[in-house]
Amino acid sequence: MSLVARIALLFAAISLLAPAAVYARPPQSTSSEGQLFYSLNRERAAQGLSVLQWDDALAFAARDHASQMALHNLMSHQLPGEPELIARANAAGVRFSVIAENVAIGPDASTIHAAWMRSPGHRANILRPELSAVGIAVIPGTSGLFAVQDFAQTSANLNLAQQEQQMVSLLAARGLQATASPEAQQFCNARRVYMGNHSTTILRFETTDLSTLPASVEQKIKDRSLRTASVTACTPANSSGFSRFRIAVLLF
Repeated sequence: MSLVARIALLFAAISLLAPAAVYARPPQSTSSEGQLFYSLNRERAAQGLSVLQWDDALAFAARDHASQMALHNLMSHQLPGEPELIARANAAGVRFSVIAENVAIGPDASTIHAAWMRSPGHRANILRPELSAVGIAVIPGTSGLFAVQDFAQTSANLNLAQQEQQMVSLLAARGLQATASPEAQQFCNARRVYMGNHSTTILRFETTDLSTLPASVEQKIKDRSLRTASVTACTPANSSGFSRFRIAVLLF
């Protein structure tokens, strides 16, 4: 019988694609949370991946879930009557484009980490390249230590004006005369925009990353006849924690 079977270690993993929290000092390396935190970052560093930053909001969400598992003596990603992972992270104040979770019951942190690394799903979450932050909680229960790792690719919680300025900067770097037009909210939904005799193109898109231009915009600005841009950030539908930026760009 394997070591995992002998100690009756139970574990599960969940990962969801989809958008920030304030980073704080990670826990002491001697604590169970600290052992799991430094162990996962050693694994990432060994693979040439960026280490994850400790995130208090993710840790809060992880602790709430670990406490519920210990209270009910049950390991699950969603206990009866409990919100799902996305809602828990959103309630904790996390803004993310990727969210993932590992949960486990085990006798100690080192055993839990070793078992996670032997499990393809858990290992994939720990070594997922695009992740940037993690929060971890370990709560003692009658069956052992209830552990939760909540991972995310966090993103900035930008207001509409900040979104517009970011997009203006990207377009200006491509040689366009770009300005923000917060008053032009009709760009967000209009099928046509009339600019007198000017040739115009309107592009609307949603993205989780405002650090680069979407391929659709890059393709259009190759048309050298379109050298002026007007940018409007649109209010997105409720994203339940996922950072989705909705932008309209008028090229003429």
